[in-house]
Amino acid sequence: MTITLYHCTRARSMRPLWTLEEMGLDYEVVTMPFPPRYLHKEYLAVNPLGTVPALTDGDVTMTESAGICQYLVDRYGPTDLAVAQDEADYGTYLNWLHRSDATLTFPQTLVLRYTRLEPEETRNPQVANDYRKWFAHRFRSVERALEDRTYLCSERFTIADVCIGYCLVLAGSLDIDEVMTPNVTRWWNVITERAAYKKTFDI
Repeated sequence: MTITLYHCTRARSMRPLWTLEEMGLDYEVVTMPFPPRYLHKEYLAVNPLGTVPALTDGDVTMTESAGICQYLVDRYGPTDLAVAQDEADYGTYLNWLHRSDATLTFPQTLVLRYTRLEPEETRNPQVANDYRKWFAHRFRSVERALEDRTYLCSERFTIADVCIGYCLVLAGSLDIDEVMTPNVTRWWNVITERAAYKKTFDI
């Protein structure tokens, strides 16, 4: 069986791509123009929603970026990228994985939509600004969490760092630089020195 990841450069598919590289797994990547629902319409046969990413692994098809990361570490581990159920930070780890999309990436996608993806006549600076502030306010939780930690949980690099770290990739593309507070900047400088991050950034 071949793991196949459907990917757009610096889209949420970067999370599982980074994870695949960290784990050293064999995979095939299909890089598509964004948004693929309009520019790579054959992708709709894989993921009818047209959202990115999608991962296929035999009979398994998944489309949620953080969920794919968790699947990979659980299915193809053991790996230090995962936090086990018997570790003290297991709940913290799961919370970061789910927060990465439900709380943090969600408002960013609205900023993206209403500043760049919508036609000029339907763009909405007020909505974009409101959700920019929403994201920045909620990202303060990362600054607080890193006050006495190098990584987000279990004193090591995990997919929690991958999933939350991607939020800063997207923030950078949206010029949301106010989230680069001292602890976040220190952490970001550490995780972006990893070879897997550097390899996946421009794919």
